[in-house]
Amino acid sequence: MFFVFLVLMWVPWLKSPSWSHSPNRKTPLSSSKTRTSTDFRCSSFKDVQQLFDGEDHNGSPKLPHSPVHKSSFFNRVRVSASLIRGWAHYCHRRPPNAHKRIVIYYTSLRIVRRTFEDCRAVRSILKGFRVKMDERDLSMDSGFLEELQQITGSKKNLTLPRVFLDGKYIGGAEEIRQLQESGDLKRMIEGLSLAEEAGECGVCGGHGFVLCEWCNGSHKVYIEKFGFKSCNECNVNGLIRCQACTTVVL
Repeated sequence: MFFVFLVLMWVPWLKSPSWSHSPNRKTPLSSSKTRTSTDFRCSSFKDVQQLFDGEDHNGSPKLPHSPVHKSSFFNRVRVSASLIRGWAHYCHRRPPNAHKRIVIYYTSLRIVRRTFEDCRAVRSILKGFRVKMDERDLSMDSGFLEELQQITGSKKNLTLPRVFLDGKYIGGAEEIRQLQESGDLKRMIEGLSLAEEAGECGVCGGHGFVLCEWCNGSHKVYIEKFGFKSCNECNVNGLIRCQACTTVVL
């Protein structure tokens, strides 16, 4: 019984790769040349992961990776971004009074932090070019929300900000950042009229709205024989666009 046990223990070991590659065992030259698989030692499993990394799923060694050219990669990214912007342009209508200027729909409310930060970052990037820009704050005038819904053709899942250049939609926060980093935004803005004044407007303080002079911000006016009526000169917040920093007519 003990002899049978030794045979059962030694026969698998003799067939193992460690025995076939043992330095004390002479191997024919032809078999060593024809062997192509990676050497494997049963005594240690520390390099098992390296063995699998060096072979593909079919068991053959992997070929060295060819170097990836960064220029071609960024070129593909730019082409993809151009196709996306072109597709988005056909999905958006042209906003009113957007000829030869930048129009941005945004919000100044801090209810959603991510949206507020995206709007502030995009406005900061665009203001750095000092060109004429029409800022349409949805939180200051609900009419801009209805206007944007008509442009996009959807009343749900409206993300802000949304930037239009000469009536064409060019993207939101992520697209503007990519265009800024690649330098394409500067080339797109070239040719637009420069802003008359640098910095914030002295009349509205950069808000783009002032109190209505007809109703003093109450959105109600008193008319004889009819009593109090809604003011037709301002929005529901009793505000009108600042004429000193914008020429857009509501």
